[in-house]
Amino acid sequence: MLARALKDLPKLSSEWRPKVLVTHCEIPQAGLDILRQKCDVILTEGLPQPSREEVLRLSKDVDGILWANHEKLNAEALDAAGPRLKVISTMSAGIDYVDVQEVKKRKIPLGYTPTVLNDAVADVAVGLAIAAGRRFHEGQLKIAASEWERRPQWMLGRDIKGSTVGIIGLGGIGRAIIERLQGFRVGKYLYTGRKPKPEAANLPVAFVSFEDLLRESDYVFITCPLTPETKHLINRDALAMMKPTGILVNVARGDIVDQEALFEALKNNQIFGAALDVTTPEPLPADHPLLKLPNCFIIPHFGSATVQSRSDMAAVAALNILQGLAGEPLFAPVS
Repeated sequence: MLARALKDLPKLSSEWRPKVLVTHCEIPQAGLDILRQKCDVILTEGLPQPSREEVLRLSKDVDGILWANHEKLNAEALDAAGPRLKVISTMSAGIDYVDVQEVKKRKIPLGYTPTVLNDAVADVAVGLAIAAGRRFHEGQLKIAASEWERRPQWMLGRDIKGSTVGIIGLGGIGRAIIERLQGFRVGKYLYTGRKPKPEAANLPVAFVSFEDLLRESDYVFITCPLTPETKHLINRDALAMMKPTGILVNVARGDIVDQEALFEALKNNQIFGAALDVTTPEPLPADHPLLKLPNCFIIPHFGSATVQSRSDMAAVAALNILQGLAGEPLFAPVS
C-alpha cells in the first residue's frame, strides 16, 4: 500500500515550492528524497537533538513540518510556525507529546506513522519477554561477578510454552506479537481494552477484564497508547494482582507504568521480572534504581529502530506532508 502511494505522489503547482521543516537532521534519506522532489527542505542541525529554540526559530513561516522528535508539539510550537502552516506529520506511532486538540482547533491536518513499525516493535517485545523470562540480565551480571554456578537448580527461568499471555491494547503491535508467539505453543491468549475488537475474531485470543488479565497472565504485554486514562495504569494495585511468577513487558510508553511501584514489586519479588523498552524519563538516568535490579531488563527505546522501519516511517511522514500541502487526505491521518 505504501509502495503504491509513493509511485503516484501528489501534484503541486510547478510554480510553488513549499517550505518544509524537518525537525531532525538524521531522518532517513527516503523521507528527505520524497520531500525534496516538491519542496524546499529546512533541516535542524543540533545533535544528538536540536534545541527547542532552534526548532521554533526555523519553523517560522513554513508550509509544513515533519516533526521528527518527541519534543512537545503544542500551542507554542504552532504559534512559532505562524499562519502559513498547512500540515504536520510526526514520525512516530505514539502521539502523546502532541496537543492534538490544539492542532485540530487550528484546522491543520495532522499525520503520523502507524503500522509500518508494528513488526519491528513486536520483534522487540517477544525478545524482551524471552530476556526477562530466562533471566538474561541477571545471568550477565552473574558472569561479570564471577558467580557462574554449575548446579541443576541454578538460575531457572519461566517458559513461554504453555503460558498465558495477556496483551493490554490489541492494536497492530499486539496482533503482531500474537502472530510471532504462535510457534512458541502458548497455552492461552488474553487481551483487554475499552471494548472487544473485531480484528480479534481471526486470532486465538479472548477478551477479558483488565483485572482478570493481570490475575491470569504469566506474561503481560503493554501495547496501548499513553492517554490520561492509561497513565500509571500499571500501579501498585495492578502489580499486586499479577502472579508472583508474572513478567511485565512494556513496549508502549514509560508513563503507563508507575516505575516507583514497579521497582518495589521487583525488589520484593512480588513479580518475577520486567522488561522495558520505554521508560520515564528517556534517557533513564544512569543511577536510576530500576537499573540496579537483576530482574529488570531495560533497553533504550529500540522498538522501531531498524533500518527498514525507520525508512518507512520517514517515507510515510513525507507522504503525509505532500498530501496535506496538495489539499488531499493524508496517507496516515490522526483520527
